[in-house]
Amino acid sequence: MDGVPRVPEQWRPDDSAALRFSVLGPVRAWRGADSLPTGSPQQRALLAALLLREGRTATAGELIDALWGEDPPSQALAAVRTYASRLRKILSPGVLVSESGGYAVRLTDESGVGASLDLALAQELAADAEKAKATGDLCHARALLNKALSLWDGEVLASVPGPYAETQRARLEEWRLQLVESRLDMDLEQGCHAEAISELTALTAAHPLRERLRELLMLALYRSGRQAEALAAYADTRRLLADELGVDPRPGLQELQQRILQADPGLAEPSAPLAPETAAAPVRPAQLPATVSDFTGRTSFVTELSEVLAAASASEGQVMAVSALAGIGGVGKTTLAVHVAHRARSAFPDGQLYVDLQGAGSRAVAPETVLGAFLRALGTADSAIPDSLEERAALYRSTLDGRRILVLLDNARDAAQVRPLLPGMEGCAALVTSRVRMVDLAGAHLVDLDVMSPEEALQLFTKIVGEERVASERESALDVVAACGFLPLAIRIAASRLAARRTWTVSVLAAKLADERRRLDELQAGDLAVKATFELGYGQLEPAQARAFRLLGLADGPDISLAAAAAMLDLPVEETEDLLESLVDTSLLESAAPGRYRYHDLVRLYARACAERDEQPPGERAAAMSRMLDFYLSTAAGVYAIERPGDRLVDHLEPTEYPGLRFTEGSTALDWLYNEASPLLACVRQSADTDRLRRAVDLLWAAKDLTESGANSHQYETTARAMCDATRIAGDARAEGRARTTFTNVLLVSGRIQQAAEQAQLAMDLAASAEDAIAMSWAANDRGLTLMHQEQYADGKPFFERAIEGYDTIGNRPLEALSLCNLSRAHLGMGNIAMAVEIAQRALSAYLEIGQTLRLANGHFTLGIALTRAGRHTEALSQFSDALSVFGSHRQRLWEGTTNFRIAEVHLAARRPAQAAQHAEQALALGCIGGDRMQGTVLTLLGRALTMLGQVDRARACWREALNLYEQHGGAAQAEEVRALLTPATAA
Repeated sequence: MDGVPRVPEQWRPDDSAALRFSVLGPVRAWRGADSLPTGSPQQRALLAALLLREGRTATAGELIDALWGEDPPSQALAAVRTYASRLRKILSPGVLVSESGGYAVRLTDESGVGASLDLALAQELAADAEKAKATGDLCHARALLNKALSLWDGEVLASVPGPYAETQRARLEEWRLQLVESRLDMDLEQGCHAEAISELTALTAAHPLRERLRELLMLALYRSGRQAEALAAYADTRRLLADELGVDPRPGLQELQQRILQADPGLAEPSAPLAPETAAAPVRPAQLPATVSDFTGRTSFVTELSEVLAAASASEGQVMAVSALAGIGGVGKTTLAVHVAHRARSAFPDGQLYVDLQGAGSRAVAPETVLGAFLRALGTADSAIPDSLEERAALYRSTLDGRRILVLLDNARDAAQVRPLLPGMEGCAALVTSRVRMVDLAGAHLVDLDVMSPEEALQLFTKIVGEERVASERESALDVVAACGFLPLAIRIAASRLAARRTWTVSVLAAKLADERRRLDELQAGDLAVKATFELGYGQLEPAQARAFRLLGLADGPDISLAAAAAMLDLPVEETEDLLESLVDTSLLESAAPGRYRYHDLVRLYARACAERDEQPPGERAAAMSRMLDFYLSTAAGVYAIERPGDRLVDHLEPTEYPGLRFTEGSTALDWLYNEASPLLACVRQSADTDRLRRAVDLLWAAKDLTESGANSHQYETTARAMCDATRIAGDARAEGRARTTFTNVLLVSGRIQQAAEQAQLAMDLAASAEDAIAMSWAANDRGLTLMHQEQYADGKPFFERAIEGYDTIGNRPLEALSLCNLSRAHLGMGNIAMAVEIAQRALSAYLEIGQTLRLANGHFTLGIALTRAGRHTEALSQFSDALSVFGSHRQRLWEGTTNFRIAEVHLAARRPAQAAQHAEQALALGCIGGDRMQGTVLTLLGRALTMLGQVDRARACWREALNLYEQHGGAAQAEEVRALLTPATAA
């Protein structure tokens, strides 16, 4: 060493790396990825003062005032020089410069390398957001503001002393709040009302006198259907301003209150449709099926419908137009509607929606299912789609407001199915096709579609087959279209087959059609006429195609995947795909999506009739259904196993002969389960009255995630009820015990505790009589849960202990850990808090040792509850955070909501009401295990948090809503608690 002080080697300037500074949090500096030491608090205060002057020079006197104010130390000037010298050594040459008796920070150094400051970047992003907002691009503006706000990292100029830092800290915090308000305003403009409530609740608690935040909260509550809370929020605001400042709310807030009282329609919906944050513009769906290139005739109908659609799009203020096409199956309703819709696309620039409502079959698509699909197509996230039909319909109309959208509702059952799916907005239009005339669809323009004229029918036939082949055999061609009954679908099938066979002549086809053995004995109106046209296509199939057509029609689901079809046909996937695609070519099968196929409802019925008539040996039909059930059971068991390592339930399920799919990654497995939910549950129901009953029940059990996700709960419940009835009728105690176990789970999730208790007891008795060890332990655990929900903790404890003993006997450690979790909850209810914590820790340790994924969340969740009761709030929050992460990754929405409620409980117990209210709002938005009664519990807690925040009127609105839920759905003790909260003495 030569005695000369050196800059440490790691801080020597590297001209190749740019400098970065931050002031929107702690004052920090980086060169590339390396953090630079910014020194003592006073040295950081000097750096901050220079950075915030944006390159302008600060004199020594100004810097002294900034660091120490009116009482500087005697050596203040020397200290400033020392701080500047130290910073200059750390930073690149030419960044901190001395000039005119002062100092400045230049964000471009001597080498020309630019430095960046987080504040400057935030200002640039905010300015760009204002420009995007001015052009109407709210999605992009909102994304820019979110990016700007993400630059804040805690308190501005954290731990920096001095009066200048204090002033700048206040200025920048005010600017941040203005940006937040602007972004929240755009959230509401885009329809994100429910999502904004949680954040606004926390912000109004943190900044109670900020009226703009209160105004946004009132608007978000009102648009979420919570009018009473919106008015209560105003009352809280008025009282707070009077008490704290002696003033009334500003005129804008008063005006909003009056508009809410008057239910002003202008407040009801946002001015811009909901769109995903990542999109620069609203999603523009284009779902119309392809129109046929050989569309023929129907000139008057095309003109009539086109004029109606054009008028609907062009006229301002005109009510949304509805045109309903009716006629027998195969008459060309869909072809005409699609053709007209494509012609009208330019009149509806915001998109076109399409759905096959499957109204001709026994299981028409539920309107709420269609609304969910439409909302997703319009850019709504799954998490933002509500559960009920009414809420989905309202969100659908809100999303369409201000857009010009054409909706094609194909194959509707009746007007009741259609009404919730109508846009309801001027500038939009709906085309509806159905086998029935919708005379009860108010305001609809009705069109009755008949068969083609002979001339039109011959034109269609000629376009498909070719002019050259038809011209020389015109009479035979007329015989063909006449045999088809002039039905467009029948003509298309026959002509397509002829076009595909160059060795055939038209007269050969006419001769085939003349053979009535190939058709119905006579043509009739309605379904039989349609069936005759299907007979034409089916009779021309090769043997392998015909077999596939017959067997696949046996499945009840709305569609079928390629893998499931391969199982039914007992063929390799590649060969199955070739067969199915050839059936698509004949129009006897539809390609719903890549790898998925479906029948028109009437074609499915015809295919089943063919199977009953033609399939040999007769047992092959049952064998095909058995293979499909095996495929679903084997695959669902694999999904269950990958989600729950070590859980041996799959070892106790009925054996299968046909294999299923195998997954190596949990999210892929869950994708399969949720995508296949409808066909899978349909397969269970279809197996109810067969010798496949036990396997069907086990499939329902293995797919239990479908009810806990909240997305398929209704379908799952319907199926569980059906299986309970079928197993009871069959007199199969083992199968019935398992079926009632699945039904108990449905009832527990939805909060119907008394019914769950009855079913759990039945399941226990049946499992015992059948000596079904795993079902007996499962049912005992469920019986304990019902008692625990009824606050009979001591009575529930023995059932959990019985379940633990049973699971231990059969070596199922994950389920043993699950019952340990429940035993911990029972001890909590009995006041044995230390024991509850110990048992919960044992359960969590077991899950960790096994390597569980999904159910590991139950361990964290249970330990969090126990730690909350023990007053160990920080540890409890850590456990709940871990649980929330797992539940979210496994798409367990109801469990996410329940965990948010528990987090809210912890914050309330720790007297952090703002955080408690925020998480309670998130629980309400997600939903919770326990149904409506649990919603009442969340509202009760939210009211308590709001009371602590001084928002008494809004709190009372929450309690009134909770009381209504308890009175409707049971919960006498909870109802009495809420009544006490609502009494003036308690409120005081």
